[in-house]
Amino acid sequence: MFIKRKHLPRRTFLRGLGATVALPFLDAMIPALCAAPALKASPNRLIFTYIPTGATMNEWTPQTVGKDYQFGRILQPLEKYREHFSVLSGLDHKQAEAMGDGAGDHARAGAAYLTGVHCKKTGGTDIRAGISVDQIAAKHFATETRFASIELGCDDTRTVGACDSGYSCAYQNTLSWRTPTSPLPPETNPRVVFERLFGSDDRQLRPSERAARLAERRSILDLVRDDTQSLMGDLGRADRRKVDEYLFAVRELERNIETAEREHKDFVGIIEKPAGVPVKFADYTRIMFDLQILALQSDLTRVITFMYGREASQRTYGEIGVPDPHHPLTHHLGNKDWIEKVTRINVYHAQLFTHFLDRLKSTPDGDGTLLDHAMVVYGSGLSDANAHSKIGLPVLLAGRGTGKLSPGKHIAFPKGTPMTNLFLTLLDNMNVPSENIGDSTGRLQGLSDLG
Repeated sequence: MFIKRKHLPRRTFLRGLGATVALPFLDAMIPALCAAPALKASPNRLIFTYIPTGATMNEWTPQTVGKDYQFGRILQPLEKYREHFSVLSGLDHKQAEAMGDGAGDHARAGAAYLTGVHCKKTGGTDIRAGISVDQIAAKHFATETRFASIELGCDDTRTVGACDSGYSCAYQNTLSWRTPTSPLPPETNPRVVFERLFGSDDRQLRPSERAARLAERRSILDLVRDDTQSLMGDLGRADRRKVDEYLFAVRELERNIETAEREHKDFVGIIEKPAGVPVKFADYTRIMFDLQILALQSDLTRVITFMYGREASQRTYGEIGVPDPHHPLTHHLGNKDWIEKVTRINVYHAQLFTHFLDRLKSTPDGDGTLLDHAMVVYGSGLSDANAHSKIGLPVLLAGRGTGKLSPGKHIAFPKGTPMTNLFLTLLDNMNVPSENIGDSTGRLQGLSDLG
């Protein structure tokens, strides 16, 4: 028997001058004599999407448990994905409480969200929190992917100085902690993220240098054209189509970033205005979600954190009729007009999240889709922001986790259940050993139950 098909390594790249493009999983990457069940094996992914400053909880939390629950107003935009996510109620982050440290709830909420640790109150350099769940997973997969993890955000952040009642800015501006004293700030510039994934990193360029580079920039795909043409000659029809679709998505994303850069052309070279940041928040989040899809599809990483905004975000949302800053509105003291505006922001965030679910569900991956092979946590480190409550947090868990999760229901856990118990369960589903995280007390039951 003659086997003519060329076998490609899973970590195959298209390379060119200053560019490296990873490929999605192809049939040609399957060993010719591999047994069928092993052909479709796909890795599990772990993604955290953070919405700042809590939610209007009576518009978030379903009134009944199980599969036949009714959607509240905030989650209504996600109803078409009912079978692909579960709403989790009753999870707390008590380590974000004051514990004698006074004010600073937003800083503590951000610091504890993925660590389950009560952070040290300081505005200096002696910050201390805990190792976050994403970084526990990232360390485990560091040798299997090009990037151990990717941290993204939509608010410019800083990690020095005090931001919230004597707490370091690092606490509320980032979710990821590589060590208890080493926060990983999110990258907020789509162009920089694109360059990191597919080319060289230009974060150190001065504005004038960046402007010159933009003026003469060629497409990433132009730089890898020779490698692409050589590869396509060795692929079957199905793989050629898959590569064509993937590279088309890369180019479309590149064009979207270029459009955003043109919108800010008056700033480039004059002030340090981030290049590639769209004016419209919906366009901004869409690009950041699309970057995540490409990184997951090409297995550049399996761990991502994404912040819509820093905790206590001051973003305004004029596009939905809310010109007021987000954070002050959450301190509504029962004002119905302010509560309505906060709820509209919560609904808008959910509407934007549907783009990510759309892309995850429509992107083939092994014997299913990226959504089948991912675990996506969507939520906040506060519940009722008016009260700065960390009890009964808003939590949505999407995806099937390579068969480890059975979504499509509302689960209410016993009062006092730590949010970190969810994290331990997710790590188990990724086969990442961990005895505890922060204040965890065990694993959650019911996430894989069919009922």
